[in-house]
Amino acid sequence: MNKCKYAKVCGGCDYQGLPYEKQLNKKQRAMENLLAPVLLRNGYEKEAVSLLFHPIIGADEPYGYRNKVHAVFGRGRNKKTICGTYEKGSHWVVDIDTCQIENAHAVELIRGIKDMMPSFKLQPYDEDKKTGTLRHVLIRVGQQADREEYMVVLVTGTKTFPGKKNFVKAIVDKYPEITTVVWNINDKKTSMGLGEEEEVLFGPGYVTDELLGNRFKISPKSFYQVHHGQTEKLYSAAIAAAKLQPTDVVLDAYCGTGTIGICAAPHCGSVVGVELNSAAVADAKENAKKNGIENISFRAGDAGEYLLRQAAEGKNLPNVVIMDPPRSGSSKEFIQALQKIRPERIVYVSCGPQSLARDLGFLLRPKHGQRLYRVESLQPCDMFPMTNHCEMICLLSKLHEAHCNRYTKGNHGRKIGE
Repeated sequence: MNKCKYAKVCGGCDYQGLPYEKQLNKKQRAMENLLAPVLLRNGYEKEAVSLLFHPIIGADEPYGYRNKVHAVFGRGRNKKTICGTYEKGSHWVVDIDTCQIENAHAVELIRGIKDMMPSFKLQPYDEDKKTGTLRHVLIRVGQQADREEYMVVLVTGTKTFPGKKNFVKAIVDKYPEITTVVWNINDKKTSMGLGEEEEVLFGPGYVTDELLGNRFKISPKSFYQVHHGQTEKLYSAAIAAAKLQPTDVVLDAYCGTGTIGICAAPHCGSVVGVELNSAAVADAKENAKKNGIENISFRAGDAGEYLLRQAAEGKNLPNVVIMDPPRSGSSKEFIQALQKIRPERIVYVSCGPQSLARDLGFLLRPKHGQRLYRVESLQPCDMFPMTNHCEMICLLSKLHEAHCNRYTKGNHGRKIGE
């Protein structure tokens, strides 16, 4: 595919015009250059480090993958309504009619909504003048085996939406594949796309996505991976890395709406998901119920505090932890809790490899003169083709007493502690 014509002004894709195989090679090298020094500083031989890195998991389809498409509305130089994205480093709207990485039909829906606005005398919202109505449109796509569901979120800069019923009816009549429409109000001067208030105008207010045989509810504000095919690969690799057994007790930390834990539950004895966001926990419980998963439960709260409380009570301690923290990484308190309870295996799914490098430094650092964990494998996964972002799955295993004191430089080509 040719280089995107908006590449210079949009700035959303760092690797525009670079063949996909070369993109994967760059990401593989970047992950090795970032994380290898952490291991070398912690006693690993260079030859052993190279064996820990698996080849990056690439996408079968690196184009048109984003199932969450957001467009900003504004006025062009000719005073006509335009929609697209903010120019990199500015607040100017770049009028975009096509995007190589977004779901093509979602982009088409947004353009169709823009074209319908004059008939309903709808104007784009102006932040400075506080005039107009429509500020953003968000499309979320739920992918199932036999069809796709489309959610339209109409974001206004005002708490009034003149003619909304007729406008929504016209949208749904023109695009019957739209299964729900939500009105969201964002009247604050902010770069955030969605506000707190919302009203369902059509349909159930969510779409459903099918992932590894399970069905998940996606609401306007739900965190959900944007690349369906790569998410299945990422979760499959993380679950495989955990080496789950029927007797394992698993903690799904930073569990969000429960996607990883629900997918892992059939492979182990039980799962507890812990998440600070209570709304996400409510969705997680509903997702588990809808999928008939009975060996999983969810808690709203801090995962580190939960672990320390379980340790104090001496019951139901997990022997496997799967953690998928935000881009900022894990809290130091959670890592300290891990070091206290010492699960057999930790699978760290990282969307921010820089913070993973920091957290690995804590996990590998000797505690009371002993190493507690060793890195078993590092698996990069390309969740965002055309960008420089990369996710990483890191498997750590507990070092038992026989290994702790000989955690010095190992033989060439072998992992430390073996």
